[in-house]
Amino acid sequence: MRRPHWSLARTWLLQPGLPGFPEATTGAADVVVLDLEDGLPTAEKAAGRAAVTEWLLDGHRAWVRISAAATSDWAADLDALRPASGLDGVMLAKTESADELSDTAARLPAGVPLVGLIESALGMESALEIARRCSRIAFGLGDFRSDTGMSDDPTVLAYPRARLVIASRAAGLPAPIDGPTLRDRVRHLVRDTEVAKAAGMTGRLCLDAGHAKTINAVLSPSASEIDEARITLARLDAPTGPYDGSVGPTRARAAAVLDLAAKLGVT
Repeated sequence: MRRPHWSLARTWLLQPGLPGFPEATTGAADVVVLDLEDGLPTAEKAAGRAAVTEWLLDGHRAWVRISAAATSDWAADLDALRPASGLDGVMLAKTESADELSDTAARLPAGVPLVGLIESALGMESALEIARRCSRIAFGLGDFRSDTGMSDDPTVLAYPRARLVIASRAAGLPAPIDGPTLRDRVRHLVRDTEVAKAAGMTGRLCLDAGHAKTINAVLSPSASEIDEARITLARLDAPTGPYDGSVGPTRARAAAVLDLAAKLGVT
């Protein structure tokens, strides 16, 4: 299966970094992230580092989520991963400053992409500075709600989502990655993904490989969206009515839909 580049990836599957994780790489997720942070109990972190590094040195490729920069596990994670030739990228948990990303990049081979996972009020307040030092930003929804006391009501979370979208755009990054739907709330999977799409996000973290196909479908241009975009461009190319200042933005939105559809191979 041909997966899109990480800059366009819709589904980011977090897979605990213990022996047995390779099965996740054969599923529908665009990106597999081997998790050395919350996906592992403290007692199993050393074994997880060894398993992930060995696998990445054995001809396999994946992203890895590492522990927060404020923890001792951060340095241990990076020391283990530095020689891993199959490391596609790193997701930094609980990112709260641009310096944390710079320090992380300095311990990795040059050019390894970084995703800053924003999971706190402090991280949200630093969103633009964080976006300027990484390759993409993601929303750690569960920890953010725990830190701020916010509910999971989409209206309540509209502000932090919008802030991440705007920060990403201002920094010239791809649109951000939203938080996951929990396994026991799968009934909300489509709704949650539609909320993320409406907010301007183009990816989602994922805790269950079975959620990936649904997320990919919702976050891809639909057949009706593609048809509407084509009709819009045809109408604007041969105008029969008023031609005003709305034409430029309308054309740009329609062209963006068709460009994304082509890059994702859903035309």
